Formats: sequence, C-alpha cells, structure tokens
Amino acid sequence: MRQIFLDTETTGLEATLGHRIIEIAALEMLDRKLTGSYFHRYLNPGRESDIGALKIHGLTSAFLEDKEKFGDIAQELLEFIDGAELVIHNAPFDVNFLNHELGLIKLQSLNQYCHSITDTLNMAKELYPGKKNNLNALCERYQIDNSRRTLHGALLDAELLVDVYIAMTRGQENLLIETEILSSASHSVDNQNGLQLTLLKADIKELELHAQQLEMIQHESKNHCLWKRLENS
Repeated sequence: MRQIFLDTETTGLEATLGHRIIEIAALEMLDRKLTGSYFHRYLNPGRESDIGALKIHGLTSAFLEDKEKFGDIAQELLEFIDGAELVIHNAPFDVNFLNHELGLIKLQSLNQYCHSITDTLNMAKELYPGKKNNLNALCERYQIDNSRRTLHGALLDAELLVDVYIAMTRGQENLLIETEILSSASHSVDNQNGLQLTLLKADIKELELHAQQLEMIQHESKNHCLWKRLENS
C-alpha cells in the first residue's frame, strides 16, 4: 500500500469561520521507506492569520501574498494522493480544512480520492492512554530529534510524523522481517537438500477458523491487525 504522510498549516482553527490552508506538505512512502517523492506548497489564503496561529507557524501575509491559491494546486495534490493511504496526525483537523477547500472549488471530499485515512493521534492515544500525544511529546518519547521545530511547518511536521509512525509500528515491521527470513530460510533448505515437499492447502473449516482468529486480533488491537491490512492491500 502506498502511504502519504500529510500535514497542513492554516490561518486559524475553524474552517467554518472562514479560515484557510496556507501550507500543505505530503511525503510518499512505499514498504516503510520514503521514495523521495513529495508535494509541498505555500498558499495565499486571501485573508490574515489569527494572531495565535501566526505565532505557531510564522507565515506572514507578506510572505504568502504572491503564492498560489488552493484551487491552482488542487488537481496536482489530488493526483499525488490518488489511491493512497493518508497518514495524518489529528486527522479530523486537516481533513476538515481540506474538505472545506475542496468544497469551495466544487470538488468531492477527500475520501473520494484516497484509499483510506489513518489518524496517528488515535493510534498514539490507544498506545499511551492518559499521556500527552502531540507530535512534540511523541518525538520526545521515541527520542526523535525535533530541535528544528521552533515553529510549526507542514513539511517538517510531515517528516517528523514519518519517524513517529515508523517508531509506533516497529513491531509490525519486525513481524514482516521475521516472515521474510523464515520464508527465505525454508526456500534455502529446500534447494540445498533437494527436498520434495508436499503443499497441503487448508480446508474450508481451517480457513474459517483462521478468519475468526484474524477478526479476534483485529478487535483486540482496535483495527491494527497487520494481516488484515495485508489482505486488504
């Protein structure tokens, strides 16, 4: 599954109050490795940022006044995320703003263009209930260097989110690696010793039991069963 790690900066906290996106960044990942392909734009929102928001991102109206409008870059953005799983920290915030921007130019909502949306804030809350789970707290928890984050920026935050996501899902990566090693070792033994192994396929009852086991794991892990995700992709 192709994954896109996405972040935005905005003029304020509420799209319904007329606030707009002023920066958007998206990084592409395949097989848990960044491909080097990315999308990054600063945008002219056509309005001032709230004082509180300006203190967070530092993107002044003077800096943004000659930048493109969202409508100018929308098609390129949608082509970049097409069919991918979007990974976003506090996804409802960014998704609400993106849907608002898409609606202003008479386009469909975000979920019509991507495969799925994963909220890493929800993932973190399930792993660390009752603790701070903002990006800075997660970077500190996983010993990820965020010293450059003196101000919030969509591109830097998307890069940090990649590191946080890899750290949070490290067990799944190890499981995949172990599976690959076992598969490789088995193949090596067959070749070296010339063994003729008979492949026995699971019968219907065994398949049903396997499916029930996966559903139980999916429920217990709150929809983070690796094998279900592999089946779906």
